[in-house]
Amino acid sequence: MFYGTRAVFQRLFAGFILFAMVIGTAHSANQDQSHDEIVIVALGDSLTAGFMLPPQDAFPNQLEAALKKRGHKVRVINAGLSGDTAAGGLARLEWVMPKDADAVIVELGANDALRGLDPAKTKATLDKIVAALKTKGLGVLLTGMEAPRNLGADYVKSFGAIYPALAEKHGVPLYPFFLDGIAGDPKLNLPDGLHPNTEGVGVIVDRILPAVEALITELNQKKS
Repeated sequence: MFYGTRAVFQRLFAGFILFAMVIGTAHSANQDQSHDEIVIVALGDSLTAGFMLPPQDAFPNQLEAALKKRGHKVRVINAGLSGDTAAGGLARLEWVMPKDADAVIVELGANDALRGLDPAKTKATLDKIVAALKTKGLGVLLTGMEAPRNLGADYVKSFGAIYPALAEKHGVPLYPFFLDGIAGDPKLNLPDGLHPNTEGVGVIVDRILPAVEALITELNQKKS
């Protein structure tokens, strides 16, 4: 069927308007989805990074999958670095934090304890990390760590006291022991006895999930 020039332009213009409306709607939908999404940064060491595990089995990935399965619109970013101490986490804090971050799970201190570093210095460094995150208006979930028993009762006590004290000082939730339920269990750890295997990470995720969901609820209340 032949159309005159005017009719052709009218149909092209109508098509352009429809295309623009579709693109605009999609863009708006993406913006709404991005607005609704909670972005959580998992800041930690090898326990967060997923030492010797496939990427999908690391803590941030398994946590994200578990949260999405429970209906949460969430993205969990892996900011774990094997070998990192609390000081290392502080040193890279600014450049690992995306602009759209809503909250941070702080999992640091295991390497400080393994190296027998002064608990007072570790506490001071973690204090700076939590303070900096709070200043940015980010939600914080602090996860605790325990020192190896061979370092002596005094060291173990001093190190373990770091996390409750900081959680109280800054008014942030505390998950008392990141390795709760898997520490010392050969079935849930790699042969080195220090790092969780895939199943071990799953246990960590199951146990920490209520604390993370409580954090998400708080964040959603602030956004609404």
